[in-house]
Parts: sequence; C-alpha cells; structure tokens
Amino acid sequence: MEDNKCVLIADDEPLARERIKRLLEALPGYRVGGEAVDGNDTLRKVAELEPDILLLDIRMPGMDGMEAADRLSRLDNPPAVIFCTAYDHYAIQAFEVRAVAYLLKPVRREALADALARAGKLNRVQRQALAQSANGANDQLAVRTHRGTELIDLAELYYCEADQKYVTLHHRDGETVCDYTLKELEQAYPDHLLRIHRTTLVGVRFIQGLRRSPDGQNLLALRDSHVLLPVSRRHSSHVRQWLQEHQPSP
Repeated sequence: MEDNKCVLIADDEPLARERIKRLLEALPGYRVGGEAVDGNDTLRKVAELEPDILLLDIRMPGMDGMEAADRLSRLDNPPAVIFCTAYDHYAIQAFEVRAVAYLLKPVRREALADALARAGKLNRVQRQALAQSANGANDQLAVRTHRGTELIDLAELYYCEADQKYVTLHHRDGETVCDYTLKELEQAYPDHLLRIHRTTLVGVRFIQGLRRSPDGQNLLALRDSHVLLPVSRRHSSHVRQWLQEHQPSP
C-alpha cells in the first residue's frame, strides 16, 4: 500500500537480512524497500530510495553502521535509524547519532514492532526540532529496557522519581524504568534536570511554580501536567532561587 513505510535493511550477513525481512513482512504498515551490505552501500541506498526507516547493523566491512548513521544524521531529512546488532556496548554512541532504538540480535518480533512504532513518531519530533533550530532539542537519554535500548528525548521528560533501587522516568509517552541513579542523571544533565527532593529530579522546561499545601508543604507545579511534586525543606531555597533566576517577575 502507498502509505506503508519504506524500510531499508543494512547488514553484511545475508541470513540476518533475510530474518529481519521475514519479521517485517509479518508486520502491517511496512514494506522492505531495499537492502544494503555495508556503510557505503547504505548511504547510496538511502539517497536512492529515501526510506522512512533504516534497520542498521553496526559491525560491517569498510564503513561501519555507526559512521554511516553519523553521516545520515547530518541530512535535513534523515531516515529514522534503528540499530540491530549483536553487541550491547554501542548504545551510548547510538543516541549520539540520534538513533531511535537499539535492538540486540536475535531481534524479537515484539521488540521490532515497538521500535518501528516509535521510529515514525520520534523522527517527526526530530525533524520538527531541527526546523525550529532549538538548542539541545535532540539531547536524548539511552535507557536499556526489556524491549532493547529506548532513547528518551530530554525535552519531553517531566520528572525522575527514585523508588528503592530503580528510577522511573515520567515523560510525554508514559513511564520508563531505568537503572540509572538520580545522582548520575543530575550530574549528566544539569541543564535539563533540577533536584527538588532526595527522590525527585524535575525537567526544568516544565517547571511552572511553587504551591503550598494546606499543611504547609511546598509543592512544585508542572506545565502540561496535573502532578504536584513535594519539595523537601532541604531543597526549597535552591528551588526558589532557580525560579527567581529563570522566571520573569509578575
């Protein structure tokens, strides 16, 4: 059908390409537009076919998948890239080249379907961000889940909440549990996240203002959300200072 998304499969192993092709053919809404065998071939096929989505292996002869993805990320309208690899240690590099997902071989049908569903949506967000030239709009957090590695746009992250040994990321698309600590997130993304409690970091672009509960507790209100988050006494002065520096006076 004309509205089926065109997918390019890039892998130097014929059996791997065939397996991915069979998985795709079983999923509605997608069609295999072509195949590539290495990085240079991938760049040629992307220019020729203009696929919506690229399923890309990393270790290939000559130009590898990571270099190919880096070159593609500089295009005005690149395909959404989903890495399909046997190696798990390239995930951080994957989000640096704006990949949508990172799947480990053998790729499961459910994981592929989920990544493909996210690919179209995230690629539209990325294109819109590029068009608006928003600084930092493409900063992403790589989170390993049971579906593979998800890439979460930091500009869409409401808050991070610690509960025992896990941290839950609350974002526009729902919730994602990760194994990062709040301290790691706070140190890695100081321009995006503000500490308001021992158990909570907040996405600064969603901060609306402080409220006071009937019992005197400071609560932080978020834009685009009905959530009110407790602000600890220890962090109250820091939050007020941030509000004074970053929000215009009434």
